[in-house]
Amino acid sequence: MRRILAVSGPDRVEFLQGLVTNKVGAAPAWAALLTPQGKYLADFLVVPQGDRLLIDVDERLAGDLLKRLAMYRLRSQVVVEPTDLTVARGTGAAPEGAIADPRHEALGWRLYGAEGDDGSDWDSIRVAHCIPESLVELTPNETFILEAGFERLHGVDFRKGCYVGQEVTARMKHKTELRKGLVTVGISGAAPVGTPILMPDGREAGTLFTQSGGRAIAHMRFDRMGPFQGGEGLVAGAARITP
Repeated sequence: MRRILAVSGPDRVEFLQGLVTNKVGAAPAWAALLTPQGKYLADFLVVPQGDRLLIDVDERLAGDLLKRLAMYRLRSQVVVEPTDLTVARGTGAAPEGAIADPRHEALGWRLYGAEGDDGSDWDSIRVAHCIPESLVELTPNETFILEAGFERLHGVDFRKGCYVGQEVTARMKHKTELRKGLVTVGISGAAPVGTPILMPDGREAGTLFTQSGGRAIAHMRFDRMGPFQGGEGLVAGAARITP
């Protein structure tokens, strides 16, 4: 379920711009709010609608996000409040007034003020394109957004200026090489989300997440994804994992 918040007032663009990972205001954008240490707190779509910005967020994250935005408001001339708006989504022909999901074209369209879902297999789409989901692959106070594919999915802008957690994110981008992150892997069998992925010698190589059609999203250590002696591979519970 999604919750739609609204940010209104003359400072609305400047206010959000100084907090979130992406440029907002001119077009629909996917962005995240981070801790000062650069860890994920919430991700959401920011959609301009007249004289306000809509924030389309997972309902389970909405309460905490509201509190944090209120804490940062200080003297900014903005109002942040929940709305009764609903959102419909689909992957077929987009209805009038719908927006394209800014993360990936495979995610189709979203229409605010409407309800419904065209029945698309969203897990299959996400697995095929390695698109993380709030509170599944994206864990508050744990996930680093570059390991979760935010750059590839247009969720971070390195030219927009400062935001909360910007320094750590920029350092990961420019001064280090990512050693782990989300990837799509092959899977034979199934295992619960969160199951550790193990090497034949018992060392942990990653964590298994969403699964669909013989593939899965996993958070992997890249140096532990290669072939192993004796032809043995990676396992997650009873499932076998193919890098």
